[in-house]
Amino acid sequence: MVNRRMAYILRDQNPLILQAGETVGNACKAMRERHVGSVLVVDEREHLLGIFTGRDAVKVLAKGGDAAKVPLEKAMTAHPVTLAPDQKAIDALRAMSDGGFRHIPVIDRGRIVGVVSRADFKGVEIDRLDEEEGLAERIL
Repeated sequence: MVNRRMAYILRDQNPLILQAGETVGNACKAMRERHVGSVLVVDEREHLLGIFTGRDAVKVLAKGGDAAKVPLEKAMTAHPVTLAPDQKAIDALRAMSDGGFRHIPVIDRGRIVGVVSRADFKGVEIDRLDEEEGLAERIL
């Protein structure tokens, strides 16, 4: 299935969503308990503000921050790239490759549908991206 859509990949997903005021420590604990690599950070109306991943946690700790005190809004990646549920898997892989990140929130008319990570994609989809990147290198 080379042309899988985000909606298909996300079926039955229940993404980890936390308020912006939650701490980095609570987010890390929730990620560990749920076995996920990201937290979608929202405001009081459940609108996406940002995404928090293990990379963000490392940045906080490397700067000497206290995970029990630093709020997610200070540690998250604000205004992340998002996709719509009708977009294709290759669109997500291209965005991840171009942006240098591994997670993308999926939003439908302002409502959070889920989040995809590089691990959600099949070999054939990754092979297609590798082919495209290889072709682009030869052209340039």
